Amino acid sequence: MTATSHEPAEPRHPYMRLAADLRRRILDGDLPEGGKLPNHRALAAEHGVAVATLQKALGQLQVEGYIRTSQRGTFIANAPRAGSSGYDRITRVLRTGSVLGEGESVIVTDATLTVPPLYVADLFDLDEGDQVVRRQWHTGRGHQRLMLAVTWYPAEFAAAVPDLLSTAPGKAPGLLPRIMETTGRRPVEGRDDMHARDADAREADFLGLKTGTPILAGAHRLWDREGIIEYGEWCLPYRHVIGYEYRFDAAPEGT
Repeated sequence: MTATSHEPAEPRHPYMRLAADLRRRILDGDLPEGGKLPNHRALAAEHGVAVATLQKALGQLQVEGYIRTSQRGTFIANAPRAGSSGYDRITRVLRTGSVLGEGESVIVTDATLTVPPLYVADLFDLDEGDQVVRRQWHTGRGHQRLMLAVTWYPAEFAAAVPDLLSTAPGKAPGLLPRIMETTGRRPVEGRDDMHARDADAREADFLGLKTGTPILAGAHRLWDREGIIEYGEWCLPYRHVIGYEYRFDAAPEGT
């Protein structure tokens, strides 16, 4: 198994690097909803790029729905339809120490040691009857529901990080860094899987939707040489879009 960086791979084109930086700042809440960006010349100078490069970056973000433009200038979209993927949130917690963006809140509704479903037991390579930590939580911003999630961890992590079994909101955002610090285990690889489907009654209730409303659902896995460190399942309300950058380090042979 080859270790990989915990930071997003940086795009090579200057306008893509700038768009990625602004996108992360919007998702993290550093650039608040409704806020006005400086004029293009000033913003280009702030980032050390040409105005044309900045305009290409802003054009990309406008297509993605992160910003809007008018005769009065360029603004961060109000309640943008851009959500955070598992990858976004994992890299954010490794970067900032919190899974939450600025202005986001979290409510943990369940945090227990439990015998998991068979497919989760298989992921953690458990014997019959073995337990894992199960945490169910949802995030929001104001009255807007952003995501419902369930995350699972090896049972032995609960002794090292007792907050894994706490439902207190203030103890929820930085659990992964505490796991790494106390156990010495650090994710070296991960995988996201996503699909669209209808919300069941539990998901619809937490997201403020009608049962059967289309949602985007996903799962992520983080692991090291010893096995799975974190497995998570999550879903977003309909009309939310997620995205992240990736890079091919080398062209396939024969191309």
